[in-house]
Amino acid sequence: MSAAGSDKLRVVIAGGGTGGHVIPALSIARELRDRHGASVHFIGTERGLETKLVPEAGFPISYVRVGMLKNVSLLTRAKTLGDLPRGVLHCMRLLREIDPQVVIGVGGYASGPAMIAAILKRIPTMVFEPNAVPGMVNRAVGKWVNAAAVSFSSALPYFRHARVTGRPVRPEFFAISPKLEGSPRLLVMGGSQGARALNEVVPQIASWLLANVPGLTIVHQAGARHEAATREAYERARVDARRYEVHAFLNDIPAACAGADLILCRSGGTVEELCAAGRASVLVPFPQAADDHQRKNAESMVAGGASIMILEKNMTPGALRETLRDLLMEPARLEAMGEAARKMAHPRAVEEIGEMAIEAASQVKSNKSASQQVS
Repeated sequence: MSAAGSDKLRVVIAGGGTGGHVIPALSIARELRDRHGASVHFIGTERGLETKLVPEAGFPISYVRVGMLKNVSLLTRAKTLGDLPRGVLHCMRLLREIDPQVVIGVGGYASGPAMIAAILKRIPTMVFEPNAVPGMVNRAVGKWVNAAAVSFSSALPYFRHARVTGRPVRPEFFAISPKLEGSPRLLVMGGSQGARALNEVVPQIASWLLANVPGLTIVHQAGARHEAATREAYERARVDARRYEVHAFLNDIPAACAGADLILCRSGGTVEELCAAGRASVLVPFPQAADDHQRKNAESMVAGGASIMILEKNMTPGALRETLRDLLMEPARLEAMGEAARKMAHPRAVEEIGEMAIEAASQVKSNKSASQQVS
C-alpha cells in the first residue's frame, strides 16, 4: 500500500460527515486528480456521507473511529477524549502507509485525529473552512497548519497563512444569467433533508402570497421525509395547485435557481451557490448548527447586501409573508441583491485551493533538500 518513492503527488483529505464537508472535499479531490495528476486518499468515519459519496466518486477511503464532542453528554465527551489518542495513532499508521506530501482537513470528526497525526509527523497540512467562523476541529489546529483556504474573511484570524478562496461550486451556477423577464418565482429550499420550519410556515402563507404578488409561482423542495406532509399542508390550505410545486428533491438545483427571482433557504454551504447564481435570498439559519455557523454565514451575506436574514424564532407567518411580498414586488431591489451576491462569488475557488495544496506539498521537497544539505 505504501506509495513511498513515487513521483506522483500524494494527497490525503480528512474529514466529512455532512454534505457541507464531503461535497467540497470531492471537488478539491477531483481538481487535484484531474488537473495536477495527484492520487487522493480519504480518511473519514463510518457514519458520515463519505461512506457513500467517496467510493462512488472513485476515490479510496480509510476509516477511523472517532466519537462526538459537541452537543453530547459529559460521559460521551469523556469517552471521545479517551479514544482520541487511539484515533491519532491509527491515523499515524495510515499516513505512514500512504506517505502523503500534504494532508487537507475539511472539518468533521475524522479531520481531528488525522490533522493531529499529520502535524506530529511534520507532514505539510492545510485546512478548508467553508463557514464564516471555523468549526471546532479547524479552530483547534488552525495555528499549526501550513495553509488555510477559507470562504469568508471573518475566518482569516483563526489560521496561519490563510487566504479567502471561497467554496468550490459547480460551474453550472456561474453560467446562470440574470432573470429579467417572466412571472416572479419563489424557490424554497431546505436542503436534501428539508427544513421543517420552512415546510410548516410556507404553506400557511402561500395563498396570501399568491394573491398579493401577481403571477407568482412557488417551487418548494421539502426533503424526502417531509414531502408528503408538506404537500398535504398546501392542500389543506387550499393553495391554487396550478401555482406551486412540491418536490422531495430538485435534481437540477442550478436550473431551479436560474428560474427563481428570490430564494428562501437555510444558510449552510448553499450561500456560495446563491452567490455564484447571483440570486437574492431570504436566509433562515438552522438554529442548531454547530457553533451557530449558519447565522454567521447569513450575517456575512446580509453585510454584503445580498440577503435578508430572519431567525427561526422570529419567523412568524406574518413576518415571513410581509418580507417575501415586499421583496417580490420590487424587481429592482431583487436585481441589486443578486448583483451584490454575484460580487461575493469566487469562480476560481477550487483552482485556488488546488494551487494552495500544491504549494503546501512542495514544502516536503524543500524540507528534504534542506536536511540533505545539512547532512
